[in-house]
Amino acid sequence: MSHWYFQKNNKTIGPLTDYELKTLYKRKELTPDTKVKQSEDGEWQLLKDTPLIHDHADSTHTKDPHGKPVNHHPHEKNGMQHLGLGDIFADVFKKHPKADSEKVFIAGTTYTTPEEKDIAASWTRPFLFSRVFFALAITYLLLYACTYFFANSNTIPGLMVIGSFAVPFSVLVLFFEVNAPRNISFFDVLKMFFIGGVAALVATLILYDVIPVGKLNYFNAFLVGIIEETGKMVIVALFIVALRPKYILNGLLIGAAVGAGFAAFESLGYAFNYSIEAAAVFKNLHFAGDTMLNIIFSRGWQSVGGHVVWAAISGAALMIAKGSDAKLGMRHIFTGRFLGLFIIPIGLHFLWDCPWNPLPQIAFKQILLIIVAWIVIFSLINKGLRQVSGKKATN
Repeated sequence: MSHWYFQKNNKTIGPLTDYELKTLYKRKELTPDTKVKQSEDGEWQLLKDTPLIHDHADSTHTKDPHGKPVNHHPHEKNGMQHLGLGDIFADVFKKHPKADSEKVFIAGTTYTTPEEKDIAASWTRPFLFSRVFFALAITYLLLYACTYFFANSNTIPGLMVIGSFAVPFSVLVLFFEVNAPRNISFFDVLKMFFIGGVAALVATLILYDVIPVGKLNYFNAFLVGIIEETGKMVIVALFIVALRPKYILNGLLIGAAVGAGFAAFESLGYAFNYSIEAAAVFKNLHFAGDTMLNIIFSRGWQSVGGHVVWAAISGAALMIAKGSDAKLGMRHIFTGRFLGLFIIPIGLHFLWDCPWNPLPQIAFKQILLIIVAWIVIFSLINKGLRQVSGKKATN
């Protein structure tokens, strides 16, 4: 990849990637006559004489091996961008150059956040989440081999951490890719994942001290839904206040980041505690290991429709309630627009934990609730895309 430098006000600025330099040119912060060079020791030339300008017309499309443009954008519905289930997996099995991944991860910086009129043109179908998942899955398998094939107990903590984090973090990357405005950096996402996830656990524990919950009958399951979703929502609201986003898609991402951190650390705790308890009760290390692996696997695949998406719904609900107001306030939380959506993650959480459980052999309840949760998520994503399209039309 090239590392570009340019001159502005007698100052040399850089290094920048091809994508960043194109973005500055597209935003008219650079002109065709701006002096640029490809390395720190390179020779100055005019931007119009570089391949970047010639490639600019094709920057929103890639080409197939025959040179024909390929549209990687989600399809349109009623003249607006629309994301369906097929769009989530359409590019997963396609070959992508390394630069495509780098473009995703550098989103949200000063140089790479598109203007509202350019949002649709800069947004492609998600694919990187699958690469992140496969990388974490391979890491997990290697740690598994170290632990069980080579009897190395030093890798057990790593096995629990990677196993507990793999699915929630991969789902979070999906939400990062779906954030079409590209206005939140991956560094901010990591802060929300780690700090926000743990802060949500702390907020939940504080609420549990105030409202003790006993055995999970129907009433207590409802209390758990209220307590845990409120704890996460409070932290999501604080990040919204700090970042001041203005899109529904931003709320989905912020909520997913906090929810993913919450889910990952909670699953890690369950894997550790259940394995220790099994070892203490049954005096059998092999049974304790099997218990740990079962917890990691079951909570892993179920996290696809658990805390990550529940908190994402809460984040979107906060942004919808905030509307066009510059800052989120307490008054927004007590509106019908927020409460009408916030009751959804509470209800899903309640049903998840309550004693009602038909066909437990095939996890029927969990699969059903995951499907319902993602129907709501797709509805909110497309509502967010309509919001973006509306702002572009207004501009």
